[in-house]
Amino acid sequence: MKKFLLTGLFAALIVACFAQKPYKVVFYNFENLFDTINDPDVLDEEFTPEGLKRWNSTKYNKKIANLERVLFDIAVEDKDFPAVIGVSEIENRNVMEDVIAQSKLAHADYRVVHYDSPDLRGVDVGFYYRPDVFKLEGSAPIPFHMPELPDFRTRDFVTMWGTIDSEPFFFLVSHWPSRLGGKEASDPKRMAAARRVKEIVDSVQCANPATKVVVMGDLNDDATDDSIVEGLGAKGKPQEVQPGDMFNPFIALLKAGYGTLAYRDSWNLFDNIVVSANLVDAPAGTLRLLAVGKFYGGIFRRPYMIQKSGQYKGYPLRTFVGNDFQGGFSDHFPVYIYIGK
Repeated sequence: MKKFLLTGLFAALIVACFAQKPYKVVFYNFENLFDTINDPDVLDEEFTPEGLKRWNSTKYNKKIANLERVLFDIAVEDKDFPAVIGVSEIENRNVMEDVIAQSKLAHADYRVVHYDSPDLRGVDVGFYYRPDVFKLEGSAPIPFHMPELPDFRTRDFVTMWGTIDSEPFFFLVSHWPSRLGGKEASDPKRMAAARRVKEIVDSVQCANPATKVVVMGDLNDDATDDSIVEGLGAKGKPQEVQPGDMFNPFIALLKAGYGTLAYRDSWNLFDNIVVSANLVDAPAGTLRLLAVGKFYGGIFRRPYMIQKSGQYKGYPLRTFVGNDFQGGFSDHFPVYIYIGK
């Protein structure tokens, strides 16, 4: 896998090319950001001081500091904090608040959108947003149900809507069902999630065709898998996008050999940011998806985020391998896009 997807030089060039600094939108899987308190309503016992991982305040504070470092370095790249950050694998609102309360992030004045979901382990998804850029008008969780699996419980889709530069935007963050039991056996769950997300997007744009939509998350499928290409209707090239379609810049990245997580010595790209057609073909003078080099999205990785030795050399430096604390960041790299005029 290539060392760097988008250098600081490219980031500087994109800022220099536009009179108005573009807005960065980020998604990051925080990898099991649990507090240390046992919640009797969810299966979080392993992430407690008495659990198998001996999850205590020292380890928790290390994890929080690591996430602060990554998010701050993402901001340093543009000399500005991202406008919107979607996150997954967070236990509750409190852990989200602890991250942005850190000294390097506090002056960004991020606000939180979070809802508790029915996931058995208690992991949720949520948003950070800058109120000086994104003018929030509302938010809501949307449950994901499968009638054929009435007892299946997973993460809600979390949505928020408002305006950026007076233009209407709708954001959705999700963490689709895992590949537990094997990819093929679990495919129907992710296809159902994809179709439900597309229904939500279509209903939003039916109500107001001017609304620009950004869907992000850990989709537990690669950017080229059927759930994303067929279920979401996501195209991989801007010129292929028709009204009603979506565009996924991470299809091109995956085909070029990039990934966000590693498994059995191969790379996957499960972390995606997919946008509506009207962000691709927006008229001049309005907000649109911006290209950087030959791609329309990026993967943020730095040497300190990578395992240096051992069985998982070259992989993202994660928090645990089994129950052995690694002191790392996440088993996923963050992804991002730029929106600007």
